[in-house]
Amino acid sequence: MAVSIGYAAGAFDLFHIGHLNILRHAKEQCDLLIAGVVSDEMLRQVKGVEPFVPTVERAQIVRDIRYVDHVHIETVPDKLEVWREVGFTHFFKGDDWRGTEKGLRLEREFAAVGVQVVYFPYTAHTSSSQLRRALDAAIVAKDERRGIRSDVG
Repeated sequence: MAVSIGYAAGAFDLFHIGHLNILRHAKEQCDLLIAGVVSDEMLRQVKGVEPFVPTVERAQIVRDIRYVDHVHIETVPDKLEVWREVGFTHFFKGDDWRGTEKGLRLEREFAAVGVQVVYFPYTAHTSSSQLRRALDAAIVAKDERRGIRSDVG
């Protein structure tokens, strides 16, 4: 019987329940779960986002979650290249990607190499983007109270 190797990637910055749900659901679907933690450099390059928590610390947080067997730091933006480095059989993603141009492209590319894309419900009520906006707003408000002009936002 072949071992199924799952891969769930994310920034995992400002770790929240949606991240935990993806990892828990992913582990239920595979024998071995590898969590991909997107490096600070890739976050800046691909998403234009400055992480609050550095790569090494995010990787340690994710590594210590019981559902995760291994952590891989992503240093390239191409998921097919990541597959070549890691060798997973299943790729897990939030269903906010389902039916999108990026999601469909990912499905085609992975189907060509025998990787199954599995979608899990996206936790809409909590997201890193929402947490980031709230933190940015709090920083601006604090700076305004102190009479400092903020460059956040």
